[in-house]
Amino acid sequence: MLVTSSAFKHGEMIPARYTCDGENISPPLSFEDLPSATVSIVVIVDGVDSSSGTMTHWIVWNIDFVEDIDEDTVPGVEGMNGFNRISYCGPCPSEGTHRYYFMAYALDTRLDFITGKDRNEIEDAMQSHILAKGELMGEYRRPQVPSGPVESSVG
Repeated sequence: MLVTSSAFKHGEMIPARYTCDGENISPPLSFEDLPSATVSIVVIVDGVDSSSGTMTHWIVWNIDFVEDIDEDTVPGVEGMNGFNRISYCGPCPSEGTHRYYFMAYALDTRLDFITGKDRNEIEDAMQSHILAKGELMGEYRRPQVPSGPVESSVG
């Protein structure tokens, strides 16, 4: 299963539009080579370079068998992310360049959970139903703000 985005390629920088420095919206995602028995898709987005460990930025399940998810959409049922929010929270590293994994799982079932469930519950429920897995990794580094006084060109 291949996961891609028209916004960035695997290993490239994630455009600011999809981060806390931009519109903080989910990027478009595309799936290829889904098994024909796929009933639903789960997407989990993790930042792996946080000083506090892996941070879940988005979890959404019961996505219909589709090839594309448009940006800034909620294609299924959302769970509680690592920021205690039920939404997409884009990359926002405090310092340095961090890696973000957009992981997709093709399942042979739909998950019988309501909005707001946490990642552990979703992962436990989907374990015996995973037909395929794919991932897209992007990086993000926040723009640097110059420090010190700003010089004026006005005389």
